[in-house]
Amino acid sequence: MGFLSFVGRVFFASVFLISAYQEFVEFGEDGGPAIKALRPKYDALTNNVMVHTGVKLPEFDLKHVIATAIVLKGVGGLLFILSSYLGAFLLAMYLAFATPVLYDFYNYPPESSEFGELFSKFILNSAFLGALCFFWGIKNSITMRLLKKSSKSKTL
Repeated sequence: MGFLSFVGRVFFASVFLISAYQEFVEFGEDGGPAIKALRPKYDALTNNVMVHTGVKLPEFDLKHVIATAIVLKGVGGLLFILSSYLGAFLLAMYLAFATPVLYDFYNYPPESSEFGELFSKFILNSAFLGALCFFWGIKNSITMRLLKKSSKSKTL
């Protein structure tokens, strides 16, 4: 069971590790293709927030945002393989912040082709986030069972 769990974590984390590696290799001086894809989505997000709440989001250097995403995916993936809560937390933070921005299906009419593609990727990332929550729950229940078992005193 332990080996099978390890293999499952490797397969799960490989999605994030390969993505982080690809973005790292393509990063270059200007942030690579990731910055070209992120810029219009970030602009749409800031516009939506401004229109609906009246709050102006601060300006970020998107190269730093992409570098942070690379670190979260890379370090989080490696730690997740080692069955670490921290690794799962880092991956969950990446998914929680990146998914609604990158897969903004809500900015497209439902009959458009972009809507279907973005919606399916949004749901996939939501499923990844659910899998990480499941991992936390399993790790927590195992830890609690072990603590409960070890705290029982043996009487003679």
